[in-house]
Amino acid sequence: MERRNFLNLTLGALALAVVPASVKAEDYRKTKPATWSAKTVDDAIKGMYGTSDLVMEGVTLKTPDVASNGGAVPVDFSTDLDVESILVLQDANPESAVMAITTNKYSINKYSIKIKMGKSGTITVVAKGKDGKLYAAKKTLDVALGGCEG
Repeated sequence: MERRNFLNLTLGALALAVVPASVKAEDYRKTKPATWSAKTVDDAIKGMYGTSDLVMEGVTLKTPDVASNGGAVPVDFSTDLDVESILVLQDANPESAVMAITTNKYSINKYSIKIKMGKSGTITVVAKGKDGKLYAAKKTLDVALGGCEG
């Protein structure tokens, strides 16, 4: 009986491994090139979503007030809203967009990343809700040592 259970479980696990998971990935650099070449945060948001009208609620953003090293600025952000995508931006480097995430109903929208900032500036996180609204949070921080130049 033990052997039969082992074989059933093994065959079941193998079947699950062979069936491809439904994964949706969008290459925003190809579909939204204006976002990645934008020099300002507003232009990057417009390039991604068509508007830059933000609702300043629903997104939590945590960064240090002073980053000792601009080469690795810790950024934690999250939302409990039902969102389609999340865009992270900053205004300290020549191009504003940092990253974009496509989400689904199974996503746990709690992220911890590190970004480079060449100087002091503002980090903005925008989450596009399923209701079409752009929810956002901003945080200004000082960078003691630039990550892009020094």
